[in-house]
Amino acid sequence: MEKIVIEGGHRLEGTVAVSGAKNAALPILVSALLTEGWNTFHNVPDLRDIRTIKRLLIDLGAKVQTSGSMVEIDASGLNSYEAPYDLVRTMRASVLVLGPLLARLGRARVSLPGGCAIGARPINLHLKGLEELGALISLEHGYIEAQARSLKGAEIYFDVVTVTGTENLMMAAVLAKGVTTLRNAAREPEVVALAEALNRMGAQITGAGTPVITITGVEALKPTSFTIIPDRIETGTFMVAAGVTQGNIKIMGCEANHLRAIIHKLQQAGITVEQEEDGLRVVGTETISSVDVKTLPYPGFPTDMQAQFMVLMCLANGLSVISETIFENRFIHVSELQRMGADITVSGTAAVVRGGTGLTGARVMATDLRASASLIIAGLAAEGTTEVSRVYHIDRGYECIEKKLAQLGGHLRRVPE
Repeated sequence: MEKIVIEGGHRLEGTVAVSGAKNAALPILVSALLTEGWNTFHNVPDLRDIRTIKRLLIDLGAKVQTSGSMVEIDASGLNSYEAPYDLVRTMRASVLVLGPLLARLGRARVSLPGGCAIGARPINLHLKGLEELGALISLEHGYIEAQARSLKGAEIYFDVVTVTGTENLMMAAVLAKGVTTLRNAAREPEVVALAEALNRMGAQITGAGTPVITITGVEALKPTSFTIIPDRIETGTFMVAAGVTQGNIKIMGCEANHLRAIIHKLQQAGITVEQEEDGLRVVGTETISSVDVKTLPYPGFPTDMQAQFMVLMCLANGLSVISETIFENRFIHVSELQRMGADITVSGTAAVVRGGTGLTGARVMATDLRASASLIIAGLAAEGTTEVSRVYHIDRGYECIEKKLAQLGGHLRRVPE
């Protein structure tokens, strides 16, 4: 076990490069299961979740080679249809193999997923959609059992917007007979990136990035080469870090079009965000304004940025209300921020933040991936020393975050617990 120790009060300055997006890389790496031959993926981040999905692909019979940020995958020798509990329990995204295995092999056995403890994330919409494509689904001994002699196109409506559900059904439908229409589909940039990768493999997908995605099934897909999009949540995290430290940083390699909601709220708070030729310039302010935030599916404000933005509001003048509409347990970081002096009251799905009191260093414990990031940001802004334990959570989604922040002038280091 390791912890990150932060000495607060140091302004962030300089240039930092963002890594490839974990939430784009995971389904795109899994999409290699739909082809025979070597796929090449660039800008893949070196994260715990990425290593887990590579182990799972190898377990299924694929060959995986890694060189820096390049990952090559050949699923020609796919010889297993089972994703075991020991791998799936640590990462919910492992359920993404369900659609590709069913499309390629006609059968899948996948353990019910695990992941961060941020609330119920049921996969019933995945299973309902696969049944509409013609699969027979059962739940036995903690495993999803799925079979289909052949999948057939269907019109599928999601009762609730689901990113992984959209991705799973999109991958299943590319080899189905006929046309599949996904309505109320997720619009996230990561969904668009997966559709682009599949189209390069020979799929016929239109409408990605809108609520209606149409997939015309094809006989087979071919290997491709694809570059993973930049991580918008890592970018947003650095933007907030600049804001809480009154910093001046340039974020390289990001995509401003994926960040409109985040940029808008930061600008409302008084943070300067300007697009430059090769990145974004973010400049903090001594006087942070309070801003209300409500998390929503893309293109709304992302739930994955709620905890980080809350830290900024702890330092703002006045009162702000942060409403969480995606995950019911995503305020579990509040008690740790309170240990650092934050004045936050939670009532149901809303948190009332009374800013302006400042933060002080304390020993705190990370409870999930984005909570980890929020506590590190709080430590950067706090007076004194903060120790964040259980940082294995942050390794699931941030590549060398303590090194990147130190490169910007933050005083933090990783040490044994």
